[in-house]
Amino acid sequence: MTTDTRPLSVAEDRGGPAQPILLVKGLRKHFPLGSGFFNRNRGAVHAVDGIDITVPKRTTLGIVGESGCGKSTTARLLARLIEPDSGEVIFDGEGVGIPNGMPLKELRRNLQLVFQDSFASLNPRMTIERAIAFGPTVHGVGMRDAIERSRSLLDRVGLDPTRFGGRYPHELSGGQRQRVNIARALAFNPRLIILDESVSALDKSVQAQVLNLLMDLKEELNLTYLFISHDLNVVQYISDAVMVMYLGQVVEVGPVEEVYRHPRHPYTKALLSAVPSLDPHRRTERTPLSGDPPNPINPPPGCRFRDRCPQAHAVCAGIAPERITVGPGHEVACLLADAASGHPDATGRNDR
Repeated sequence: MTTDTRPLSVAEDRGGPAQPILLVKGLRKHFPLGSGFFNRNRGAVHAVDGIDITVPKRTTLGIVGESGCGKSTTARLLARLIEPDSGEVIFDGEGVGIPNGMPLKELRRNLQLVFQDSFASLNPRMTIERAIAFGPTVHGVGMRDAIERSRSLLDRVGLDPTRFGGRYPHELSGGQRQRVNIARALAFNPRLIILDESVSALDKSVQAQVLNLLMDLKEELNLTYLFISHDLNVVQYISDAVMVMYLGQVVEVGPVEEVYRHPRHPYTKALLSAVPSLDPHRRTERTPLSGDPPNPINPPPGCRFRDRCPQAHAVCAGIAPERITVGPGHEVACLLADAASGHPDATGRNDR
């Protein structure tokens, strides 16, 4: 079998630039709890509760939200590490998880993940160059060609293969291990990479180096990123668009600069107001949000953010807001943005 072993070749664009690389509709995942006394149903955790995502090719979508909002679960659902309860996932025009759709093996070659814990992601008994080469060999690449690809990728991510190829994970720093994980993801020549808190464990200087490396690789290889992070400054730096999640749902999505300058959802405003500032005149003196998120086992009706929202009204308990367009590519799920919602403070779609 003849296999193309070029390490940094650009993946084929099958559907054209106008076709989204990823289209998700109604993605849902509930984790059932164990049965209680007399086999009573104890409910389920609403981890991801019907989200829609559109990711254009060669862009970066940042995903933000508090811990437990469903960001990482969404990443695992997209990679099919866990199976969704319902929803449609289309990768470059091909359905995933349906008869005659994209095979799972092809999906995982085109979609790779880089996780937060760089050490746990690597086999401690395998040298770095073999860890990178392992995946391609599973997909039919010969060992010699896979090792050559591994060394080329190490060099591309800034690690000398003659110095680092024979080392083990414990002999590398956290930043070096994360570069190895990026090289391992690139070994499959993917088109979409999901980065789940991939730089949050690094100090700021190393973090900046890794972010610049990711941006260079994106331009060089025509990659698309889903970038999950708690650091809103990092998301603003690397992303083209941002998606805000709250309790398993998308509450706002749009171009990153538009959302940061003109947030429309109260939750987005609270997140952005909590970002630390070096300006002494702009420091946060009071907590933007009070209280805890609702119980994900039994989410409240209507707007799930209403118990913590400073602008909540009685109508928020009876109507579950749907995403509406408030600007070019900018959507928000809040009754305040819809003049016809019945909320007394609703300003309309185009008002700020």
